[in-house]
Amino acid sequence: YDMRGYPTTASSAEWARLFPDAVRRDALEVSRLRAAGAIILGKTAADDFAYRGNGTSSHTGQVLNPHDPTGTRTPGGSSAGSAVAVAAGMAFAALGTDDGGSNRIPAQFTGVVGMKPTFGLIPRTGVIPTWPYLDTHGPLARNVADAALLLAAVAGPDGSDPLALTGRWDGAKLRGLRDDGLRGIRLGLVEAHVPRTQMTAEAAAMWDRAVGDLRAAGATVESFAAPVTLQNYRDAFAVAARERGDAVPGSRSPAATANALLRYFTGRTRNAGEARAEVRRGYPAYRAFYDVLPATYEECEPLFDQPMERDPVGQSFARSRGAVVAKLADAMRAAAVVAMVYPTMPFNAPRAVDEWPNVRTTLGYGNWLGLPEVSVPAGMGQDGMPALNLSVVGLPGDDARVLELAHAYERQSRRFVAPRRSAP
Repeated sequence: YDMRGYPTTASSAEWARLFPDAVRRDALEVSRLRAAGAIILGKTAADDFAYRGNGTSSHTGQVLNPHDPTGTRTPGGSSAGSAVAVAAGMAFAALGTDDGGSNRIPAQFTGVVGMKPTFGLIPRTGVIPTWPYLDTHGPLARNVADAALLLAAVAGPDGSDPLALTGRWDGAKLRGLRDDGLRGIRLGLVEAHVPRTQMTAEAAAMWDRAVGDLRAAGATVESFAAPVTLQNYRDAFAVAARERGDAVPGSRSPAATANALLRYFTGRTRNAGEARAEVRRGYPAYRAFYDVLPATYEECEPLFDQPMERDPVGQSFARSRGAVVAKLADAMRAAAVVAMVYPTMPFNAPRAVDEWPNVRTTLGYGNWLGLPEVSVPAGMGQDGMPALNLSVVGLPGDDARVLELAHAYERQSRRFVAPRRSAP
């Protein structure tokens, strides 16, 4: 995130070397927070270019998990510093980016609330881009109401992000979340996303307790066979594309990635020529992570003439996303399901990045479909570490609804536990 008076490093030592000067503008979300009266404490560390899930920055080092006195358990990532600052009580709330779980992974590993809103609800203006058709920004907080307050302040169109939603945004509906919001609600339990065979006995017991808490709060929770599951959502996109005569879509577009980077620097420098010079300077470091781009800047330059609004990969992806989401919406409507629930992750924080269990996670599902998802603490393990979060997931545009459902679950379960060494 750009923040005036500070350099924007992307948590990369090389990017910090290339761009050491403080920027002169705030990212849109930062300026909206200031306008709402927020006190911005500072910036937090993440994985380099938000590209991993372990909280390791070549610029600032390894982010530590505040629940782990040994300093060996990962906080998750890529939005590691944001989650840790919130968990440790250093900040009321924080912002993070989420392309495939970067808010929700550290939310579970540090025991806080993390949200991935509907794709396009928060414009990405003033933030170094990642994957344009997946990239989503969202809040992290100690409770759902605080996350909703942050979202209300930063969401809504601004006209500068071509992929942002354009409809009117009413942040007022995020205030006053009802404690009894689960009463009379039917939820779909998507068991195919996280089979019990992938869960430890402790996590499975916590999940059963979480489902019991949902029911105790007044919800009906029944198994829901989502027509698009973790195992087949990429195949579903390919089928939707072929039915329309499109190329099989992917989320990785060279033209969109190049244009997003140029758009970022154009907004930062206010000068088209200077922006291209900045892209050229940072290109090797950026491409080291986003290798969908051509090998050299000179090969990339022609892509600047293919704006995102006319990118065939993006158009195909958007059409397929719409078709797949429509299929999911029809199934939810037929089952009278208001939202889906499933564990955020089937395991707690590993001791090192190479110890991550070799299991499939649900995290990319919401990004590919553009769904809003709120991840809420569901319990602590016997080792004193956060062990499980519950995800409440809705259809695009259902952000207020999933926040209210998550809030009602939180009020019933009360599973948040502060680290033993929290900030005073």
